[in-house]
Amino acid sequence: MKISIGNDHAGPEYKKAIVDMLKSKGHEVTNYGTDTTDSVDYPDFGHPVALDVENGKADFGIVICGSGNGINMTVNKHQGIRSALCWTKEIAALARQHNNANIISIPARFTAIHQAVEMVETFLNTDFEGGRHQNRVNKIACS
Repeated sequence: MKISIGNDHAGPEYKKAIVDMLKSKGHEVTNYGTDTTDSVDYPDFGHPVALDVENGKADFGIVICGSGNGINMTVNKHQGIRSALCWTKEIAALARQHNNANIISIPARFTAIHQAVEMVETFLNTDFEGGRHQNRVNKIACS
């Protein structure tokens, strides 16, 4: 699987743990995130992830910022993106099952690293249920 990841200054340690897990499972990872805690602007790291997913260069995306909100809002500006802000593995599973989310947004200041890794694993290993949910997903994008 091809995964793109981006993070601001709140997420370098989270990104490293997630990337290590992804690579250990044989996934190809494109890293757009910062590796330092020096203050940066989250949109600069979210847009490239969204573009990769939107253009089919990545199967899924992962974005990380302090609250998860700013970078989530950024990637959701792209028409082909359905990004979900998740703080538990149960929410990550539902984002895939019911919303066919293609990007997971992680709030680094409100989750532990092990929780973030667990959420990403759950997100990537959960299939979209389709059925009654497909009609709803079809109504999300503005055209």
